[in-house]
This record gives sequence, C-alpha cells and structure tokens, in this order.
Amino acid sequence: MDVLFEAEAKGVPATDLIAERREVFDSHDAVGEMSGYAVDVVEGYTGDADQIDALITSHLKNWTFERLPAVDRAILRLATWELLYARDVDVKVVLDEAVKLATELSTDDSPAFVNGVLDRISVLAPQVRAAGTGE
Repeated sequence: MDVLFEAEAKGVPATDLIAERREVFDSHDAVGEMSGYAVDVVEGYTGDADQIDALITSHLKNWTFERLPAVDRAILRLATWELLYARDVDVKVVLDEAVKLATELSTDDSPAFVNGVLDRISVLAPQVRAAGTGE
C-alpha cells in the first residue's frame, strides 16, 4: 500500500519505486527487500491501473475518485486488485485488511467508506477470479 501511495504522491509508476528500492537494498538492507507478494500486487495493479481505477470510480457513491484521500485511493487500489486477482486470498480477508489499514492510516470515516466500496466491488470477485482460472 505504501508503494502505491508513494507512487501517486511522486507522480511516478509504482514499478519504478520497486526498482529503486531494490537498488538501494543491494547496498543498504535497512530499506527492506522488495520481493514476493508486495511486488506481485504492485506489478499487478500497475498492469491494470486504468481498469481498476475505473472500477473503483464506478462503485463510488457521492464521491469522485480524485476527491478521496490519497491513502484511501491506495487502499482501494490494493484491495480491488486482491479481490479480483489474488485467488488464494479470501474475499473476507481482503475486506478486513483494507478496513484495518483505513482505521490505522486514514480518516475516522474511511473504514466504513472503504468497506462499503469494496463490498460492492467484491460481488464481481467470484466471476473475475473464475475467469482467470479458466473455470
């Protein structure tokens, strides 16, 4: 989530930040290694960013995507990608983790808002996940 947030704040592709952090990690391990699931999510979101942002936008009620707090956009982007493409992560877990992040990092109204948007998007998850496996 922090990579997606930072990428938007800097106006750079999130995949550039991963590459940058990998370079720094090679000489300074305090930065933390960029590998595994975090990279999968960032690369996955980046590859489908326009579609994911459009999907989120279409499920907002009385808000525009641009008016959302930046941290909420990052949480929604991460969780929407997981809902659609992380077949090994239960939908309820995605929702719970997103609400937890919103509670810890955003406004008092954000947890309920994020939960509502993701709950509406989660209805699509089974069909998208099944299509991705060819079932």
